[in-house]
Amino acid sequence: MKYTYIPKGVCSREISFELDENNIVKNVSFKGGCFGNTQGICKLVENMKAEDVIAKLKNIKCRNNTSCPDQLAKALEEKVNNK
Repeated sequence: MKYTYIPKGVCSREISFELDENNIVKNVSFKGGCFGNTQGICKLVENMKAEDVIAKLKNIKCRNNTSCPDQLAKALEEKVNNK
């Protein structure tokens, strides 16, 4: 299923991703933000279990006490917990 998340406190304006029935992360994309960094995040988390991505990226700080990786973790956590 495809999801869209509006991040808070970062340069990115939108995070899109898919989760399959096993919570495997697919097709992550960021609108806005530091293109090289967000592109790298997208490639690194592709085909990972959402729970593993959350564990690795949650609480990474950049500015405003959050970051694009942290916001992706929050988005995934929200969707995994509300399935």
